[in-house]
Amino acid sequence: MQRPTPAHGTVVPPGAGGPSPQYAATNGAGVPAPVPTSADGHTPPHAQPAGGFAAPQPAPTDAFAPPHPAPTDTFAPPHSAPNDAFPPPHPQPQAHANAPHPAAAHEQQQPAHPGHGPQHQQTQWLQYDPWGAPGQPLTRPGPPEGAEPGRKKRRGGAFVGVLLLALVASGVGGGVGAYIERNGGLTTVELPQAGRDNGDRAPESVAGIAASALPSVVTLHVSGTAESGTGTGFVLDGQGHILTNNHVVAPAGSSGDITVTFSTGETASAELVGKDSGYDLAVVRVRGVSGLKPLPLGNSDNVQVGDPVVAIGAPFDLSNTVTSGIISAKQRPITAGGEKGDGSDISYVDALQTDAPINPGNSGGPLVDSQAHVIGINSAIRAADSGRGPESGGQSGSIGLGFAIPINQGKRVAEELISTGKATHPVIGVTLDMKYTGDGAKVGTKGADGGPAVAKDGPADKAGIKSGDVITQVEGQRVHSGEELIVKIRAHRPGDDLDLKLTRGGKERTVTLKLGSASGT
Repeated sequence: MQRPTPAHGTVVPPGAGGPSPQYAATNGAGVPAPVPTSADGHTPPHAQPAGGFAAPQPAPTDAFAPPHPAPTDTFAPPHSAPNDAFPPPHPQPQAHANAPHPAAAHEQQQPAHPGHGPQHQQTQWLQYDPWGAPGQPLTRPGPPEGAEPGRKKRRGGAFVGVLLLALVASGVGGGVGAYIERNGGLTTVELPQAGRDNGDRAPESVAGIAASALPSVVTLHVSGTAESGTGTGFVLDGQGHILTNNHVVAPAGSSGDITVTFSTGETASAELVGKDSGYDLAVVRVRGVSGLKPLPLGNSDNVQVGDPVVAIGAPFDLSNTVTSGIISAKQRPITAGGEKGDGSDISYVDALQTDAPINPGNSGGPLVDSQAHVIGINSAIRAADSGRGPESGGQSGSIGLGFAIPINQGKRVAEELISTGKATHPVIGVTLDMKYTGDGAKVGTKGADGGPAVAKDGPADKAGIKSGDVITQVEGQRVHSGEELIVKIRAHRPGDDLDLKLTRGGKERTVTLKLGSASGT
């Protein structure tokens, strides 16, 4: 059995639009444009075209002007139509060939009105504002007659520039819109979530059990001259005694260091009080630590198969790890250890089997019931990669086969270790033939020291057990090997009376004996 420890606008230049009448400059609000005057305040006389020819009267600039004379008011009507790009429906008088360029010298003449002398207004050029209010009058889009072709080209270039700018803006806008669409818009997303609770849990829940037991569980770091290890333990009393496994503290030897880390992160040095390899138990003690919380002990005899359990420990040095499961079986005979080869480090345990995950580093930690009482000390696991039975060594992860020393046995051994530094083992006074392959435990023919296999005046001798007898039951429980017999006997105390069933010469018989005592190692 394996021990489980060892990341605005655009401005059109003069000459780009045709001459505009004074009615047009209303700025969209019916307000006439100012008439130019000389410095003495008089309107300049009408200019005569060069060559002595009178300049013809130009047609109104609006092709759709009414056929009747315009109103006598010099203000433009509020609803004047803008200059039309289409030519007027009636023939236009043509200027004499020697007339100056319309864009340079022609003045727009107002229609004659009663009571008003002729007034002249110099040509005014309007600015085209593409972003202005819709009511503002606009000049004709085409160039005046006789304008240079180059100006049309420049205007066309400006138009292309505006178009390109619009295309770029639309592209950027579309890209931004697509990005926003892909990312759920510009609004902040807030998903529904439950509120915080008060943190209380039912005492019998795994969370409730863990909250109760964790303050009493510690992590042990052990180092010696040749090796080191990590394990778990739990507080037994207010004097600083801590129970753990023997194989957890074994690397320290007689001069190594043992450091205890509590669930709060506080650390303290510990000293060895006593240990026993046969039971795989040890007690260490810390001093000068206040506020210790002992973990209550339960009664392993009351445990039933299927009962819920919780294991607490430091698997792979992950302190305060909590796992849960059930009791899978009781009185499961296991042996563990044996690395020394002489049998002195083999432990024999009539164990509680659990499917609560137990891994290297859990050793020595508590297995607790639904009341957070200790019912076992986690000690061994069955390794998936061994395939050689429960005695095999090596380390592996949990496969749901964990074993714990019953607390009733652990309590007795801990009391003895605290009191005397040693533990006693119950014995029957026989040497077993461990090579026997039949069913049962066979008494050998001679002792380890060459003497008789049945110790003289020992419990077995007094009960009438002889060499060659095969013991098949202990207290009504079947045993199939010598190891199982030792496990069953060690589950009791020295001085307990036991009923054994055996066969001799093909016949069965039952004997009663009182267990003896031997000092452990």
